[in-house]
Amino acid sequence: MISPDSPDTLHSPSPVASPRAGAAAALPSIRVGSAADAPPAEVPTLFVSHGSPMFALEPGETGPALRAWADDLRARFPALRGIVVMSPHWMARGVQVMAGPRPATWHDFGGFPEPLYALHYPAAGSPGLAAEVLALLQDAGIAAQGDAQRPFDHGAWVPLMHLFPQADLPVVQVALPAGAGPREVHALGAALRGLRAQNVLVVGSGSMTHNLSEFFGGAGGAQPYVAEFARWIEAAVQRGDTEALLDYRSRAPHAVRAHPGDDHFLPLFFALGAAGAGAAAHYLSREVMHGSLAMDSFALEPVSDAA
Repeated sequence: MISPDSPDTLHSPSPVASPRAGAAAALPSIRVGSAADAPPAEVPTLFVSHGSPMFALEPGETGPALRAWADDLRARFPALRGIVVMSPHWMARGVQVMAGPRPATWHDFGGFPEPLYALHYPAAGSPGLAAEVLALLQDAGIAAQGDAQRPFDHGAWVPLMHLFPQADLPVVQVALPAGAGPREVHALGAALRGLRAQNVLVVGSGSMTHNLSEFFGGAGGAQPYVAEFARWIEAAVQRGDTEALLDYRSRAPHAVRAHPGDDHFLPLFFALGAAGAGAAAHYLSREVMHGSLAMDSFALEPVSDAA
């Protein structure tokens, strides 16, 4: 079975240098220009459903769709310099940020076929980008710490293997704070919105639906509630109804069945917060795996870019 996320098994934060000094050097200077100066292009944000760990070996339709989107992203943003990702498989006491230069690949699950444990995602970390993230969080009034020992969990490395198999972009994870709700996670994403104009991709990796009892129970074909929930979320995202999404647990059909616990849905709000108001969703996948795992994945872009 998949190892449960528990505060009792969390990594303790490792001390890192104050983010202020590192971030000051890493953040580009802002030049006051004329009205004719074009604003910097902003990298879209991404929500991706990472499904079961077997997604690494069984890509279905979603894996190739993620790869095609990422290839197009790199063509549009050749200066793309890093990825900041939130996964529900790092749940910490408070806000923590991966700060090590060479994170290991953590196989944080059990009972799956042996070939899955042979996979590794050798992307570098980035203490410099971590310092930028910490500084932006501090500027937003959000206390955060760096963790120099944190490895990549499968909520990060499995989808990244499909998106960027070259593993040539540095990756920094942000922990999901234990006890945080949609509004708090949305605020975390919003604090990092400025990274998009600095050639950084912000990713929320979770699951559109995540009922493990049904997954391990071997549900047959696609369950009707899965599509009903996913399409309600899609409609709310497309009309920009942030309040409805923040209150999804009361308003969305089958919300509690789709998410008995909301940890795997919360990264969606990280992506929404980083995208900001007025973003349109470009859907990459609406696939359903194993009957109950909706693999919905979509990019959030300014309307002018998504048109």
